[in-house]
Amino acid sequence: MTKASFSCMLWLSIIMAINASDPDPLQDFCVADITQANVKVNGFVCKDPKAVNASDFLFRGLGNPLLTNNTFGFNITQGNVQTLPGLNTLDISMNHGVFAPGGLNPPHIHPRASEIIFVMEGTLLVGFISTSNVLFSQKLEKGDAFVIPRGLVHFQQNVGTSYTTTITSLNS
Repeated sequence: MTKASFSCMLWLSIIMAINASDPDPLQDFCVADITQANVKVNGFVCKDPKAVNASDFLFRGLGNPLLTNNTFGFNITQGNVQTLPGLNTLDISMNHGVFAPGGLNPPHIHPRASEIIFVMEGTLLVGFISTSNVLFSQKLEKGDAFVIPRGLVHFQQNVGTSYTTTITSLNS
């Protein structure tokens, strides 16, 4: 075997090994043990599976009323691993937002997450800026959804005359 063919075989073996890997979780779930919040490896430490119960997969707070009497006229309830330990390592979260008329969720980024926003009531102006400095913006009405790609600066603002409520989901 020549040195060139050996090198080719080695690279082929590496590529095949990479393609043969299993990126999916190796367990059904990893409910967060919030009591050990200072230890994190790809999420919180897993609770002992024998101590897991159905309430670890339940969060009743997304529908709670929210006050918007703050600087931005906006408030959010986060459905993340701190409020719903069963989300740990699943790479999803869900939020409930309320915007007063004129309310603003100011420009921000999610470095590791894409976002989808769904308008339940009201009118919302949403937008993001691409890495080429192009603004993609849309006025959303009840029932509309808009996707914001990962890591891009984005915002939302109520441009209607009544309150706007949203549900957002992020993949991180």
